Amino acid sequence: MSLAASKARLDGLTRELSAQWADAKASWRDVKSLEFERRFMDELLTHVNRAIGSIHELEKILTKVRHECE
Repeated sequence: MSLAASKARLDGLTRELSAQWADAKASWRDVKSLEFERRFMDELLTHVNRAIGSIHELEKILTKVRHECE
């Protein structure tokens, strides 16, 4: 799987998870819900966003390397 495809898949799955969390949050509104969101969802989304940014940077580096090797 290419980096672009991996990045797109990670982004898509993260959007799907966020949508499902929004649905769950609509009916689960208590202290534990807020704790879960802060402890798991917020942290996960932060790390996924960093990973997507890193994949983007890797794509640029690989494109440059390929170009220089031609």
